[in-house]
Amino acid sequence: MLALLPVGTMGQEQTNHNLEVGKQLDIFNNVYRNLDLIYVDTLDPRQTITAALDGMMRSLDPYTEYYPESEKKNLEMMLTGKYAGIGALVKYHLGRKRVVIDEPYENMPAAEAGVRKGDVILSIDDSVMTDKQTGYVSSRLRGDAGTTFLLKVLRPSTGKEMKFRITRRNIKLPELPYYGVVAQADATDGKVGYIVLNQFTEGCAREVRNAFIDLKKQGVQAMVLDLRANGGGSEMEAVDLVSIFVPKGQLVVENRGKVRQASRRYETRLEPVDTVMPLAVLVSGETASASEITAGALQDLDRAIIIGSRTYGKGLVQVPLDMPYNTNVKITTSKYYIPSGRCIQAINYSKRREQGSEWREGSYKERIPDSLTHVFYTRGGREVRDGGGIKPDVEVKNDTIPNIAYYLSGAGLDSTEVMFDYVVDYISRHEQIAPPSAFRLSDADYEDFCERVLKSGFKYDLMSKKQFDELVKMAKYEGYYEQARDVFDALEARLRHDLKADLAKHSEVIRRLLEMDIISAYYYQRGTIEAGLNYDKQLKEAQRLLLNDIEREAILHPLSKK
Repeated sequence: MLALLPVGTMGQEQTNHNLEVGKQLDIFNNVYRNLDLIYVDTLDPRQTITAALDGMMRSLDPYTEYYPESEKKNLEMMLTGKYAGIGALVKYHLGRKRVVIDEPYENMPAAEAGVRKGDVILSIDDSVMTDKQTGYVSSRLRGDAGTTFLLKVLRPSTGKEMKFRITRRNIKLPELPYYGVVAQADATDGKVGYIVLNQFTEGCAREVRNAFIDLKKQGVQAMVLDLRANGGGSEMEAVDLVSIFVPKGQLVVENRGKVRQASRRYETRLEPVDTVMPLAVLVSGETASASEITAGALQDLDRAIIIGSRTYGKGLVQVPLDMPYNTNVKITTSKYYIPSGRCIQAINYSKRREQGSEWREGSYKERIPDSLTHVFYTRGGREVRDGGGIKPDVEVKNDTIPNIAYYLSGAGLDSTEVMFDYVVDYISRHEQIAPPSAFRLSDADYEDFCERVLKSGFKYDLMSKKQFDELVKMAKYEGYYEQARDVFDALEARLRHDLKADLAKHSEVIRRLLEMDIISAYYYQRGTIEAGLNYDKQLKEAQRLLLNDIEREAILHPLSKK
């Protein structure tokens, strides 16, 4: 009798749940019918129902999303990395108040036609684009593969209007934009291979496998896999990527969901390429999802040293489902657990639902504190923890970017676009530049840039000045300001902008940003990656550890030394 009680209770709870679902759907249908009947304006059912569905999704988590028919291609692009278009990034130029070409992709229709960075988009066929926003222009540049259109642009460097007839084709963003042998400070050191993976789309594991085999033929003795800023993608691709480095039949990840179909174990199913070569994985706060499965599994299996900063912490799995009338929904169906048994999900969205609050942009800060996480163990007995992403074995933080460089790069609200415009002018005056690893701006070039900045009226926020203003407000509120006025005045004088001095003080970082932007116009993404190797602290630390057997083994197998 007692043994049957929980089953009966569960059955009653399910019945109550189903009744509540029916009740709420009936309420929704009746509310909409009455709105449609008597609301003062005629309702657009697609717009209204889509808004209701979006609101429902926002009450769950940021990964459960509804895709109306008009957005189905966005879902397909996210899953496959493919779309049909011209192969170029566009951006809104605040100074010109126009959409411009930001970056044509290598070997894609835009670049092949002769479109350049900085070209102002005037029209697409007969449709004027000068009063349109970025999303609208971008959607018109895309279309069915094989269709041809006339793109009209203004080239700022010459002031001439130009026309390009471009045929759209299937574009697949490069998931593996760069691999090669990393240059060593000492020629007697062993060769270290380096592979950058941008996303986990269809076929990426095969691309990494082929790159690794090629690097082995070139004689590398150690390997670095770069997953920084890789937001993830296909879980199965992550499993097949791990298969490159560990034996067949090893557990990589286990999904656990409410329904049986959402619960599954994934083991390596392919023969490995190399199970013993020293391996390091670079991670960052933007390493998420399938990237975390890869890094976490290699950490749990003691196969790789994880280097960088703590990862994002997405331990949820989504499945896309076809809905009626060519719509789709992407639903979070399970949590995943890597070989040690831990789930690295950083935010408990169910608690937010209990509190009746919706997920909003910026809520990523609500992470599970370390004090509430649990200890798990790698295959060799090292301690690892759940609930907050993958903590690297060796933490190496990136250099912070000074505020002036942040605003010059276009991330702030400055309307002059002075750095972007300088780069566009520079590439118009130079038919070619030195190879990526050797290119440097001359002192005269940097002086020219500084003069442009000073003449442009460029302004940027100083964080210290913001804090000072808050301190003044608080001092006035508490009544201390008048008696300390001289001190405040002296401090304010020291905190005033000195743009010329800041351009000189932070010249190294600003020069580097300029160089990277210029290099991308000539050598595309692979060029900026190659140039960045000269300054990459995390990569240099990975090289050092991979070529130091004693220190590397002390990290991966500390218990064997006791």
